Amino acid sequence: MKRRKARTPADEFAPSAERRAQGAVERLPQPIADEAGRPARPYRAVDTLTAMLSKGTITPAMRQAGEDFHALFMTAQLETLRAADLTRLSDGIRDLPLTLRQAEARKEIWRILKTVGGVASPAGSCLWHVVGSTATLKEWALHCGWNGRALSQEAASGVLIGALGALQAQFGL
Repeated sequence: MKRRKARTPADEFAPSAERRAQGAVERLPQPIADEAGRPARPYRAVDTLTAMLSKGTITPAMRQAGEDFHALFMTAQLETLRAADLTRLSDGIRDLPLTLRQAEARKEIWRILKTVGGVASPAGSCLWHVVGSTATLKEWALHCGWNGRALSQEAASGVLIGALGALQAQFGL
């Protein structure tokens, strides 16, 4: 039998092999605190915008515009989170009205998407899936692409850069 290598204290907080297999993970410059104020695992998943910013592909203002769009998208509750079958709930519970904040966020999302060409345009689709729903650029290029056709990673990156530029102008950054 092989002996397991003893873990050092630094390895104890490192992401597991299973987590690293899900995508890039980076160490934060400083530890973060949990609810009790204790140091927590100082690692975070690297999203598409962070990776593009670190490569110098987009500007900090473009990243901020993307972050603002994502926050608006989450406020509007348009994420593709799967929920339980609502037909199993009683009729009184099934009709959950939108709040005013959600309705205003949805109007703003549609206005922004209309400005970049609509949700069916390459820029609109890229903003919806990559920035809003946090799909990877590769997933969007292969599964959604343009007009149902897969795009190359370079073309998809160009679409996202153009969409973020338009988004930056929309938010006035």
